[in-house]
Amino acid sequence: MKHIGALQAVVTADLSDREPTAAELDAIEDEMPLITAEVELLDVQISLLDRPVSELDARRIRRARRRVLAARRALANRDGAISPEVA
Repeated sequence: MKHIGALQAVVTADLSDREPTAAELDAIEDEMPLITAEVELLDVQISLLDRPVSELDARRIRRARRRVLAARRALANRDGAISPEVA
């Protein structure tokens, strides 16, 4: 059986090889407080995987969850304020 394949290298760039655009970087920067809060919550949850949760640990989880919710609320409010009104 004869193998059929490309004889030349691919000319077009692969989507995974491209750099992020300025708009994508701005969107990531806008979401960075939320990303940071979610990472902190994940760190707390990971640290408690192999031990029972004490009262102090429960407070750490509650604080981390509140930070995530506050960051989500701030991001949603900022997006609502920026989006143009439809008349």
